[in-house]
Amino acid sequence: MEVEVKLRLPDSSAHQKVLSLLSPYHTKTHHQRNAFFDGACGELSTRRAVLRLRFYENLEIPENVKCMVCLKGKATIIDGVSRVEEDEEELDSKIGYECVANPSKLMEVVCLDDSRVLRRAKEEFHVGEEGFIGLGGFKNVRNVFEWNGVELEVDETMYDFGTCYEIECESLEPEKVKAMIETLLKDNDIDYSYSEVSKFATFRAGKLP
Repeated sequence: MEVEVKLRLPDSSAHQKVLSLLSPYHTKTHHQRNAFFDGACGELSTRRAVLRLRFYENLEIPENVKCMVCLKGKATIIDGVSRVEEDEEELDSKIGYECVANPSKLMEVVCLDDSRVLRRAKEEFHVGEEGFIGLGGFKNVRNVFEWNGVELEVDETMYDFGTCYEIECESLEPEKVKAMIETLLKDNDIDYSYSEVSKFATFRAGKLP
């Protein structure tokens, strides 16, 4: 179970203020490309699950790409705290890109037994002979900060229909961490709100929350 604090920033101005404020604590920046999949007959979505391929793309060294395949399920988000069942592993990035271009490739990977997560997606959700279909996706720029003993992730998520800004922090003490972040934002007059839906839900809705 992944537990995360998720606070939404209203606009690019607030996002830039947060980046500037946290700049002394910056450790890395991820350029992420996210692609999502379902069973051809909606086998995953009907059971509140989603399959994701995430590519960590290196702008300076394009061939240096990391790909993670992730199966998520039973997501909830209440008062800015998200809880979701998650299973993740690394997948060869060349195979990952091939699966994005041709989702039927996912079943080939399952048949070759090259991915435990993909095998779970097929077997536990009973994906049929029609296999998987692609749902599309979005890009995200994630700046990571080591701040006050926690790892903050400040996201700029770019959809075809607009851009969202968010602060995330995975923690086993979400209420404590949420209070810490809220104090930081309030003390610096930065507007925010509790995130009410996941990035994937926003993507599927086709509009900003």
